[in-house]
Amino acid sequence: MKPAIAVPATLLLVYRAYSKKSLTPGGLLAATLTAIAHALHPWNLPFVLLVVFFLAGTRATHVKEKVKAGLTLKSGGTSGSEGPRNHVQVLANSLTASILSLLHAYQLRSRQQSLLASPGGSNAGSLCFAWGGDLLVVGIIANYACVAADTLSSELGILAKGQPRLITSLTLRKVPRGTNGGVTLTGLAAGLLGSVVVVTAAMLFLPFCSDETAGTLGGGAPWSTEQRRTLILGLTLWGLLGSVVDSILGGLFQSSVKDTRSGKIVEGEGGVRVLVSGSQHPERELDVAADVKAALLHGEGGSAVEDTDPTLGAAESEARADRYDARDKHRRPSFGDEKPSRVVENGWDLLDNNDVNFLMAFGMSVGAMAVVSWYWQVPLSSVFPAA
Repeated sequence: MKPAIAVPATLLLVYRAYSKKSLTPGGLLAATLTAIAHALHPWNLPFVLLVVFFLAGTRATHVKEKVKAGLTLKSGGTSGSEGPRNHVQVLANSLTASILSLLHAYQLRSRQQSLLASPGGSNAGSLCFAWGGDLLVVGIIANYACVAADTLSSELGILAKGQPRLITSLTLRKVPRGTNGGVTLTGLAAGLLGSVVVVTAAMLFLPFCSDETAGTLGGGAPWSTEQRRTLILGLTLWGLLGSVVDSILGGLFQSSVKDTRSGKIVEGEGGVRVLVSGSQHPERELDVAADVKAALLHGEGGSAVEDTDPTLGAAESEARADRYDARDKHRRPSFGDEKPSRVVENGWDLLDNNDVNFLMAFGMSVGAMAVVSWYWQVPLSSVFPAA
């Protein structure tokens, strides 16, 4: 990408994120480095896809933001508005595309040097996007099609009128809004929209090889109309599949924590795990509370509290003190409703939201390249720089 375009575009992107408070300071730094990595590519395509994803994602985040804030809870106990994204969230969605973009930029520059050194050579490869050509380009587009589909599906699907159903449940049982693995028709439609937006932008900015470039230096096999349609349809459906895969991974390997009093899902700020207080060992929490009170009543610590009441008889006073005896395992807790405040709705606590997003983006990008490698009969090893 030309520096005259890349520099002001990057500054505008960072300024917009700063003014809209879409990113934390760490997120701004990560976004700047990501933009630079994309701008180093000779084509405009990677940078354009990054901008399209960022704008579409932030716009979807702000759709009925106040309504969505009341549908879930933050891990701190307040309403669950998304808030600015941090550096981990930025990298989870864009790191794979950054690596693929840098690899492809290296390939293009190597080809260009080879062509200049040997103008008559035919093994240097094409500098335009040819049918049966660069797999890395497919991986870059697939990455943003999938993460855009996943982002719009999550941000807009939660507003669906119907309750989401758990995709990893054999019975597709209904779950609270915001549950990992919960899907709705509205969410799937939003995911398809996100994929369509990214793929459309890609088709507009891809430097396709054509009949005019077929016989020129650095040209490649031209695309037919049918081939373009196949690419568009395949990448669009692949992006939608990415949002479904993200739901499956989240439903299986990311625990969804529900607040038992409100029935709402508790979301970890920054995509991190949510602690489940009292859900695994509620009796231990109650014992600790009772032990503290017993210690106070028996005068342990700096300020002692009377454990007997002079107005009560000796027997009644002793019974009341024994009620808080930590050694009595059959005592009733002195306070609390004996119920955990949070419970796990579904999923194993193996990954957090950022882990799931990165695994989905990486897996779907590599998967797209593998499928196209088979379809085009191009070795997958071609994505690596030649020795």
